[in-house]
Amino acid sequence: MSKLAAQDKFLDLSDYGRTFGNFLANQLKNTRFTPIHVTLLFGVSGLFAIYSILDGSYFWAGFFIVLKSGIDAADGELARIKNTPSYTGRYLDSVFDIILNFLFLMAICYVSKTSIWLTILAFIGIQLQGTLYNYYYVILRNKSVGGDTTSKIFEYKSPRALPGETQKSVNILFFVYTIVYGLFDKIIHTLDKDAYKVKTFPNWFMTVVSIYGLGFQLLIIAVMLSLNLIEYIIPFFIIYTVLIFVIIGIRKACFKV
Repeated sequence: MSKLAAQDKFLDLSDYGRTFGNFLANQLKNTRFTPIHVTLLFGVSGLFAIYSILDGSYFWAGFFIVLKSGIDAADGELARIKNTPSYTGRYLDSVFDIILNFLFLMAICYVSKTSIWLTILAFIGIQLQGTLYNYYYVILRNKSVGGDTTSKIFEYKSPRALPGETQKSVNILFFVYTIVYGLFDKIIHTLDKDAYKVKTFPNWFMTVVSIYGLGFQLLIIAVMLSLNLIEYIIPFFIIYTVLIFVIIGIRKACFKV
């Protein structure tokens, strides 16, 4: 089940795990497994990846990182199949992602003996990259006829709980979400504050932006680990962040308000 109307679908380079995610979600649709259970499962896969990095088993680290991406695609799909959308699941998924991203880089930092300050800079860069992708993607989803609107372009207050979840859990996770993502959201919005006024984004542009999607970021890490290039991962993502200004420049030049 797509988050976008047919005319707005694009080749999402970060969504390679969707096929596996759909398969897993369909296997679980008639079980007691909930999207939250699947979110917890991708967290476990991420922990296995971290252990493998620390153990020097880089191939398996890459495997579990890619597996995490596949499982990550299943929780939202299962929610759509079971028609049980929830803000609890949406925020928990995002909070798990940022925690795992930080732990991945810390493990890489420790093993490769990279500067902690460069690692923090790379982490900030990765989060800004992902935020730019999410910013444009959520704008597109909200403007797409029949598209998914669980995610909002601007999230200033805790949303009203949906059926099947409590307002307290939504409020708590929204608070955590705003703490860990709020600054990144503000930075990207400041860099391109008029993007939400654009009528739509063409498919080719969204495909370019998808190189900043979390799935593609993790694929890069997995490939570099498998090739035993662990010491280059953190420098790569620092340099990779520069493309933010290129992408925003293209948006402003080609799709004016």
